[in-house]
Amino acid sequence: MKIRSLFGLGLLAVALGACGGGSEEAAGDAAGAATDGISVTAAELAGNPFLEDWDTPFGVPPFGAIENGHYMPAFKKGILELRDEVAAIAANAEAPTFGNTVVALEAAGPLLTKVSYTFGNITNTELDDELAGLEAKVNPMLTRESDAITMNPDLWARIEAVYDARESLDLDEQDARLLELTHRRFVRAGAALAPEVKDRVAALNAELSALTTKFAQNLLAATKGFTLELTTEDEVAGLSDDFKAAIWNEDKQAWVVGLNRSSFESFMVQSENRELREKLFDGYRLRATDGDVDNGPLIVEIAQLRAQRAELLGYDSHAHYILETRMAKTPKGAEDFLLRVWRPGLEQARKERADIQAMTPEGETFAAHDWWHYAEKLRLQRYDLDENATKPYLKLENVRAGAFEMANRLFGVTFEPVDVEGWNPVVESFEIRNADGEHLGLFMNDMYARDSKRGGAWMSSYRMASDIGGKAVRPLITNNLNLPMPPEGEPTLMRFSDVETLFHEFGHGLHGLMTQIRYPTFAGTSGSPRDYTEFPAQILEHWTSQPEMLEIYARHYETGEVMPTALVERILLAGNHNQGFNTTEYIAASLLDLRWHTLSSAEAAQITDARAFEKQVLEEYGLIPEIEPRYRSQYFSHVFASTTGYSAGYYAYLWSEILDADGFDAFRQAENIWDPEIAARLRQWVYEAGGLREADELYRNFRGQDPSIEPLLEGRGFATDEG
Repeated sequence: MKIRSLFGLGLLAVALGACGGGSEEAAGDAAGAATDGISVTAAELAGNPFLEDWDTPFGVPPFGAIENGHYMPAFKKGILELRDEVAAIAANAEAPTFGNTVVALEAAGPLLTKVSYTFGNITNTELDDELAGLEAKVNPMLTRESDAITMNPDLWARIEAVYDARESLDLDEQDARLLELTHRRFVRAGAALAPEVKDRVAALNAELSALTTKFAQNLLAATKGFTLELTTEDEVAGLSDDFKAAIWNEDKQAWVVGLNRSSFESFMVQSENRELREKLFDGYRLRATDGDVDNGPLIVEIAQLRAQRAELLGYDSHAHYILETRMAKTPKGAEDFLLRVWRPGLEQARKERADIQAMTPEGETFAAHDWWHYAEKLRLQRYDLDENATKPYLKLENVRAGAFEMANRLFGVTFEPVDVEGWNPVVESFEIRNADGEHLGLFMNDMYARDSKRGGAWMSSYRMASDIGGKAVRPLITNNLNLPMPPEGEPTLMRFSDVETLFHEFGHGLHGLMTQIRYPTFAGTSGSPRDYTEFPAQILEHWTSQPEMLEIYARHYETGEVMPTALVERILLAGNHNQGFNTTEYIAASLLDLRWHTLSSAEAAQITDARAFEKQVLEEYGLIPEIEPRYRSQYFSHVFASTTGYSAGYYAYLWSEILDADGFDAFRQAENIWDPEIAARLRQWVYEAGGLREADELYRNFRGQDPSIEPLLEGRGFATDEG
């Protein structure tokens, strides 16, 4: 699942999102850029690889040559260069034009962009104490520069002048879109506000930058700080041999389970030791709730500051600000949609609870930490479908090759392995070409969990596509998962949910790699609203369970045998098993996110206890006690771990499911999951188009109609007459 962080206008974009995407949140201290005294000496820059042209395959960063000490001098040099470029644009004696103002700004700061991309990605995958300390210093520096740009009155005057003259300019569609998005971003950042209001917004941005960085660091520390060390057969009762092999720690001579989601769910499903299931469950849900890593007070302060900033910018709440440019448009629009799915989902969850309670041993009170375990037993009972029966057919390399074959059949693209040094020895790289053999980009895969890597799954970029002034470059795109590392010599066997995650992130990857947009601001996953950006990823999940697709990738890792038809049929029959639980835990988190961010500043000021507020909200919506929200507030990194992220927008995954369910329905209606005409429209208007047009128009161009919610409800096994 893409988190993206924008330092400024897109020229400093760093794809750090759980699942890709863009954002328009402002950040920084407008006055700070001119007064912070940033300087750097030639001696500090000596031998710095960021100042060199990277003569590496595909221009990837020379990871082996980059040391932690190189980052800060390169950041300072990049900031100083950017300031000079922006100052020259703002002070240009020539009349403002699209080229000397908007395009010049889009191209500004190449060194800072270069180091920001690398640093942002490395801190997500190879974080150590030194980098964590740097992160706490760098983020406020970058956010100050962002506000210094968007709140520069001379620069704003030039952009406004170009925008006002747009009808008389000879702009093509991409030029016009860049002008529109640049103007919109300046307005939403506060460029048109009175000077004293700009200063207050900038101060709030600086505080938020520090708080969200601290939130992320607390969460990582709390996640790394909890493990279950298992030493007896009783403690590993029920665990599969491959899972035990994956969690065996030779140094500790113990099986060690941490809190990454894949290992957590595997243990909760398989373990027969109820006491240990409860211990791991509590470790997961109570992360970052006490001591030095308590995120509760930070959440309250973040919500309060976001509410204050929204009101200064002229909005009722942070959610009103964020959703203005999203497909949902308003908090009410998002909430009404969520509740339409919440009601049948919660009803289904209650039925599932009753079924599971009937299985619970006599004298045992069914609790939240039992749900995964007994739901799996129920699945086995109803569908004769055991996770351990499917995993031998889901070897990582075969699954990935299947995803590549899917992309080839749909879009004509090919992937070839290439020898490229990555940031970690486990990284594997592939060159992608189109049907004409033209290079589209480099696709880098980091599939395994480790202590230095943040949890979850995401797509990211080391370089965006760009073609400004005839200097065309193609993107460097990454996919990141957190699969348990198998013992040396053993295959990586995946759960079916991990397969869906791989296809999901691959969809984000294709969105970044196939783009035909020349401006980074809206190339690839940039420039699209959150509730649309998940669509290109989620639609590919539908292929994972299609019989034609399973024949391609679902082959036994030892025999090469294709997954038996009977097993495929059981997978399809079990497709909606536990869907009430899955829907309810997700929407609970989405509603919680919306409620935090629809607070007015006066309402937010009354909140003193994050957990008490959270409990109140979930009780109001009727969440049953046996289900936790997918994310409690204190580890809800999607919305609190960055100034951007999914704040007021976590609902986007479900909203995008309207699009992906309706979109895949076009292939169903054609009775051909490779239908060339539908695939061609999907390629042109989704994967190649980036943020070229508003999201609803892009979707209509692909589908030929507005999306219908019925395929979503039907796909989850819910009634479609809910109003």
